[in-house]
Amino acid sequence: MGMATEAQFHVLAVDDSLIDRKLIEKLLKTSSYQVTAVDSVSKALEFLGLLGAEQKDPNPPFVSQNRNQEIEVNMIITDYCMPGLTGYDLLRKIKESTYLKDIPVVIMSSENVPSRINRCLEEGAEEFFLKPVQLSDVNKLRPHLMKGKAKEDEPNNNNKRKGMEECLSPDRTRTRYSDMEVI
Repeated sequence: MGMATEAQFHVLAVDDSLIDRKLIEKLLKTSSYQVTAVDSVSKALEFLGLLGAEQKDPNPPFVSQNRNQEIEVNMIITDYCMPGLTGYDLLRKIKESTYLKDIPVVIMSSENVPSRINRCLEEGAEEFFLKPVQLSDVNKLRPHLMKGKAKEDEPNNNNKRKGMEECLSPDRTRTRYSDMEVI
């Protein structure tokens, strides 16, 4: 049963729109991912243990929904524009975290703003999807999950950031935006 290993990948989905949240949840579950969906960056930070608890808890990226169950988060997919903290704020908090910075983060937005897209990719987002997210977008996630899983399995993983040329994956393409002018 090859699906058993794939089903172990856990994605935290963050979107304030109920419709978009349900859509991404359905697409991820269709692709055999385990999904936890929350409606705000604050709830995502709470789920991840980053609301002031990062210094106290030395064990993330295992986060606890309750005291008896630990869940490993393999990827975070978040909307960019939300009330209060944005998806970009979440991305920065994840990448600044000593324990969570290697978790792949994917940003999604209904607004096609090249400067925003580039800023997210430069800050460490693995992908930037335009809404509505489609199954073909979700299919692009697996290589990032495998890369993240390989980092977790490395012995003596110091979680040091590599040079930019090593971080860019060959499957990260921006052709979708190439015929647009940046103003």
